[in-house]
Amino acid sequence: MTEPTAGTTPILLAFSGGLDTSFCVPWLAETYGRPVVTLTVNTGSIDEATARMLEQRSKTLGAVAHHLVDARPAYFEQVIKFLIMGNVRRGNLYPLCVGAERVLQAQTVAQWARKLGTDVVAHGSTAAGNDQVRFEVALRTLAPGLEILAPVRDRAFKRPEQLEYLERRKLPVPPFGAAYSVNRGLWGTTIGGKETLVSSDCIPDDAWVLTRDAFTNPQAPERHTIGFEQGIPSSLDGRALGPVSLIEAVEALGAKFGIGRGIHLGDTIIGFKGRVAFEAPAAEILLTAHRELEKLVLSARQARIKDSLAGPYGDLVHEGQHLDPVCRDMETLFVSSQQRVTGEVHLLLRPGVTFVEGVASRYSLMKASKGAYGESAGEWTAAEAHGFSKMLALPGIFYTRAGEQ
Repeated sequence: MTEPTAGTTPILLAFSGGLDTSFCVPWLAETYGRPVVTLTVNTGSIDEATARMLEQRSKTLGAVAHHLVDARPAYFEQVIKFLIMGNVRRGNLYPLCVGAERVLQAQTVAQWARKLGTDVVAHGSTAAGNDQVRFEVALRTLAPGLEILAPVRDRAFKRPEQLEYLERRKLPVPPFGAAYSVNRGLWGTTIGGKETLVSSDCIPDDAWVLTRDAFTNPQAPERHTIGFEQGIPSSLDGRALGPVSLIEAVEALGAKFGIGRGIHLGDTIIGFKGRVAFEAPAAEILLTAHRELEKLVLSARQARIKDSLAGPYGDLVHEGQHLDPVCRDMETLFVSSQQRVTGEVHLLLRPGVTFVEGVASRYSLMKASKGAYGESAGEWTAAEAHGFSKMLALPGIFYTRAGEQ
């Protein structure tokens, strides 16, 4: 474990208000004799009441100051919009709900460390997950001179030890689900529990957060229209909205239908297979709508090349390597590919399903044709079609002919 050098400048702690970071506040102050400043980076889900609660808890635990940074607009601009443009899903399923936030959170911590003039930062990650890697890779890239403390990981503190430590000092113990760990952000929510530690089980209905009553109390189907401007979602049912507000509104619509539920099984950064349940109503709806609009306006080669980058880009984001310059190269192609991804997508939402009823764009490649598939050629004659099919068959003809010799 890295030991901070002597000094009076504060230790800056990335603070979520959960058990691990709540434990870290008094432990860091007692162990190193330095003031602790807490920083919460809001990448989604923190309302005014939650913000007040976090500030009060931080100060009760002994922090000399608490700061809250609204990073949702930056999160969209730096990460989410490229996940949409690339139609990025991990394992063709998981839309990178939470892990994508960590680099932005680390970036904000590094900025505030410079602002406060401190050379020591801390986080509450354990040794068993991806976040420790994502957070520290980003911090070391952005600010190599920072000393990074991770007490829960490096001292192997267990949950009962942390609880006992806080209770013995009569410090507030954060409310938490005994069985489930929940991380909620702008692009979705992840849920971990005993069922996700094995490959065969599903979390129970009451463990879902956003979509808990969606199937026990099913809603009547609803129709909605999402507008895009150059690949960026820009309107909902004809009303222009900023991207953060639009994502939050679409999440509320989709959640009541149970849209975006899933359990992802895949490879972790630290080497073994892992599972996590997730709820991503906005991501599911927006990615589905965006992909359908792209089908109307992109050429086949554009779509194929762009799709070939979605997996590698998602891997880099998932693994905390979003600061690698190759990500900027991929993002440049994504942006270029979206110049004509403007139009509207008409959706029918029903329990568990996002159904695309239709799509329209002034850049429609269907409308640009003089013909109609299955009805009329328009662009060629029968003789030209005959010659084209004969030429297209030539490789197969030659292969068959060679085998007969």
